[in-house]
Amino acid sequence: MLRILVAGLLTVCTEAVYRPSATTSWQWQINSGHPDTSVHVTMYDVDLFEAGESGYISRLKSAGHKVICYFSAGSYEKWRPDAGQFPPDVLGHKLDGWDERWLDIRDDRVKTIMRARLDKAVHYHCDGVEPDNVDGYTNHNDLGLTASDQLAYNKWIAAEAHKRGLSVGLKNDVDQISQLVHYFDWALNEECVEYNECNKYKPFIDAGKAVFHVEYVDKTSQGHSKQQSVCHSSHRPKQFRTLIKQWDLDAWRLTC
Repeated sequence: MLRILVAGLLTVCTEAVYRPSATTSWQWQINSGHPDTSVHVTMYDVDLFEAGESGYISRLKSAGHKVICYFSAGSYEKWRPDAGQFPPDVLGHKLDGWDERWLDIRDDRVKTIMRARLDKAVHYHCDGVEPDNVDGYTNHNDLGLTASDQLAYNKWIAAEAHKRGLSVGLKNDVDQISQLVHYFDWALNEECVEYNECNKYKPFIDAGKAVFHVEYVDKTSQGHSKQQSVCHSSHRPKQFRTLIKQWDLDAWRLTC
């Protein structure tokens, strides 16, 4: 990582930040501390805590892969080792379908925890981060989050990642893409074919930035049928790097 001293302050040179190309191959496995390292791809996206603490990030790096580290930037997960640091008054409504709760992203105490998570990503030698759940304002969060709150927080997350020399991707938040594309190095979308939202990623495509894309199946037996429908969909831009995955995000994958 290249650092320069400017006016007495240590600053990260953004030229050192990893920026995947629009053709970068990838694997997404965030539900286990033991990723299948046999997949021949350039970039792995793995769980910051589980993969980092099990040593798999180091193994992937030693094998020549770029490693993106997943963490939730907008929700409380009670099983994380730093869960006890979240004050009760920053916790909102449960996420629909998940055992997590929205966070008050305006609160400085939340930001302090997120800074520590980014520091952990540096400690584990991650090349970048995938901050999840950065669209709480579009959900029933019980915290009164607004679009302006989300925009400010997402810009803040991107800036904090870049300060540490980390690449950072915009996860979903499709309605703010045009305002955020210049702050993020790449994007990751879930199910834009299903919801007919892929056209909203044109700003990333026009900027030559990678768009990693996932559509889900309930069972692997449904995979090839889903692959055919997704890969040949007129709604999926050809520039997307698409995976077909199960909801539990294990090693199984199909590609376009």
